[in-house]
Amino acid sequence: MNEFDQITPPERLLMGPGPINIDPRILHTMSNKLIGQYDPMMTNYMNEVMQLYRIIFNTKNLNTLLIDGTSRAGIEAIFISMIKPGDKVLIPIFGRFGQLLYEISKRCKAHVHTIEVPWGEIFEPDKIEYSIKKIKPKFLLTVHGDTSTTMLQPLEEIGLICQKYEVIFYTDATASCGGNYLKTDDWKIDAVSAGMQKCLGGPSGTSPITINDKTIEIIQQRQRVEFGKNIDDKKIIFSNYFDINMIIDYWSEKRLNHHTEATTALYAAHECARLIIKEGIHNRILRHKLHGDALLHGIKNMGLKIFGDIKHKMNNILGVIIPKRINGEQVRKLMLDDFGIEIGTSFGPLKGRIWRIGTMGYNSRKDCVLRTLTALESILNKLGFKTTQGEALQATWDFYNINV
Repeated sequence: MNEFDQITPPERLLMGPGPINIDPRILHTMSNKLIGQYDPMMTNYMNEVMQLYRIIFNTKNLNTLLIDGTSRAGIEAIFISMIKPGDKVLIPIFGRFGQLLYEISKRCKAHVHTIEVPWGEIFEPDKIEYSIKKIKPKFLLTVHGDTSTTMLQPLEEIGLICQKYEVIFYTDATASCGGNYLKTDDWKIDAVSAGMQKCLGGPSGTSPITINDKTIEIIQQRQRVEFGKNIDDKKIIFSNYFDINMIIDYWSEKRLNHHTEATTALYAAHECARLIIKEGIHNRILRHKLHGDALLHGIKNMGLKIFGDIKHKMNNILGVIIPKRINGEQVRKLMLDDFGIEIGTSFGPLKGRIWRIGTMGYNSRKDCVLRTLTALESILNKLGFKTTQGEALQATWDFYNINV
């Protein structure tokens, strides 16, 4: 029998679209002892997680909790619990993750309608209102920040539009939450899901969600499978694991058994939220903006072009157009092999056209930005894209001197 070595990953600086490096305080918290899921200390931690993420989401929703699984699990739990076969949904698509909402909705057997804009743009509210009036959907399903294009969809007016036409408004805030403003209650958003591995600063594996009472009422009209009972297939929630009714019973004072809580992941989610609140949500967003703008400044001073509508980009990620005659994958390989830095490529129509460079969570720092710019500029010069070496770095230093 072969012997396997202990896992010892190499040192990497993760400057792509996620995941990111984790604050050592979170790693330390994850190393704590495991306890039983009904231990009073554990249920107290669960209650604290609900309180912490109400603050993160800017909501008073009682039904604010974690789904054990990646950010996609949070999306699927909400969709499969609230959308019944034949329900009409509208999805504005401005990148890869709008397409994901489409795919999951089709698996829920919804009657799906989409509207699209070119990648690199966002939707104006009047275009969404026009489509709502025309289609009359039950649900509007949106992405807040789409990492495939780096764009941030403004939501402030869309919630009021949905309220006007009695449409349930969901948004996927996986890439935006914790680094960009998200005001669930003020923006009239009915349901939100997020993920840990980006601006929230943790490991992938749990998905914080929040759902208001209006949406919970729709979910509670659905049925679960009960042994020996006939059920209406049109009303059933088809998943056991992602049945929000059952998950709420598990997180509530009822503590009805549903699954074994992912204890270490919950510890991480708790510490992520605690650190965000300790820093201050407003301060954290300003930090993401500062370092995102510094990266943008340095990239521009390197003579590189930026992808998309800059005034609508997320604070935490930048799309950089790959120069002609430069092999984008060769650059990424040299960044990783020679400097230990990971940057991202993209999907679909942007594959091979842009790099995606992230400044999020623990990696939203001056030293991370300067290291990434230095490595990228050195590699580009090596491969024939000539710059005045050091100019971009000096411009970024100057930017920090003015803005810090």
